[in-house]
Amino acid sequence: MSGNSNEPSQLNGQLNSVKGQVYEAVGNATGSDDWKASGKQIHAEGEAEQKAAQGKAMAEGLVDQVGGYKDSVVGAVTGNKADQVAGNARQEAGSAKVDANKPQ
Repeated sequence: MSGNSNEPSQLNGQLNSVKGQVYEAVGNATGSDDWKASGKQIHAEGEAEQKAAQGKAMAEGLVDQVGGYKDSVVGAVTGNKADQVAGNARQEAGSAKVDANKPQ
């Protein structure tokens, strides 16, 4: 998780999504339109933050995937096994990050 509170966070988005659902449930149980409306808004904001964080993580994974491939190829061409192995590892890490953040 990033230290910058302005960046989207999947965890924070999930928490707000659940918080919104709770507010909405309280509004439904009590008949309070204010609680229902507030809950819907908080829930929607949480969902949007989750999607933004997911997209950012996927983009970072793609950068690592492509950069790792490049490093691996350069290492193979120059005969530098350390660069080739490091590039392969970066590429695999990027692929894993992309896979973990694909929309469901």
